[in-house]
Amino acid sequence: MTQTATAMMVQVRGERPSPIEITTRIPAEGEILVRMRAAALNFADLLMVKGTYQETPPLPFVPGLEGAGEVVAVGPNTPFSAGDRVAVWAQGTMAEFGTFPAGRCIRIPDSMSYADAAGFQIAYGTSHLALTARADLRAGEVLVVLGAAGGVGLTAVEIGAALGARVIAVARGADKLAAAKAAGASDLIDSDTTPDLKAALRALGGADVVYDPVGDAPGLAAFGALRTGGRYLVIGFAGGKPPELPLNHALVKNIAIHGFYWGGYGKLAPELLRDSMTQLFAMVAEGRLTPRQGPLTPLSDLAQAYELLESRRSIGKVVVSI
Repeated sequence: MTQTATAMMVQVRGERPSPIEITTRIPAEGEILVRMRAAALNFADLLMVKGTYQETPPLPFVPGLEGAGEVVAVGPNTPFSAGDRVAVWAQGTMAEFGTFPAGRCIRIPDSMSYADAAGFQIAYGTSHLALTARADLRAGEVLVVLGAAGGVGLTAVEIGAALGARVIAVARGADKLAAAKAAGASDLIDSDTTPDLKAALRALGGADVVYDPVGDAPGLAAFGALRTGGRYLVIGFAGGKPPELPLNHALVKNIAIHGFYWGGYGKLAPELLRDSMTQLFAMVAEGRLTPRQGPLTPLSDLAQAYELLESRRSIGKVVVSI
């Protein structure tokens, strides 16, 4: 016995977008069936549809790595019941229905909308786990966030501030800097009008931790502003390529370089990932974090939503309503 869901495939390796029918399984042991209400877009989705992501599933596949909805059926040995509102971090959220491992789902607070929960997990999860488990960010330290108005950048600003750090936000333009300030940044740097980012950061006292989802020249400049004993978080390369970091400086200044891939923690340390998710949703329920939803787009306009993400014109996560 199966249930059928309709999903919209984006352009995959040169193919034209088209609706496809997918079969959604009745949940087996440890699984739940979810009626999806919202799903968020990530740069990893763009790489997947081009076939260049490190964990691209075989064709055909349903896009989407995170979303939220309500449980409609459960398999044996799951902690959920029909009607529960859950967030999901798993492949295939960009569909009306999906069957997912219960271990990749978590209840969301009653006060949290499906759209907010859909775009919350990967961005906030990346920043929380990177800043706590890898960088060991402490209260009173200085955190520099590159791409501070992007999907993960804003969450790094907000979580860094919530952890008691002084946050220096680097972003392009007044609107993006205003968003970073609203998220908790203490100092703002407009990368469009700052010819020497390293000098600007050093003038503000340098950094204990650099959170870098951009790479390229901005990443190199921020690395050069790290204090002795600093930590550099490699989050991504939205700028087009990795920075060419001078490892001799890392040696002399005892700088730690941490590569961070949130999805990899599903295999590396799933208990840390789930514990981080639990802490994050508790912080939302307590009012310590306030997710800021980005553009909300209907599923029928998925291709345009991906174009908005790829152009980097959006502030915050792009979320699709289903």
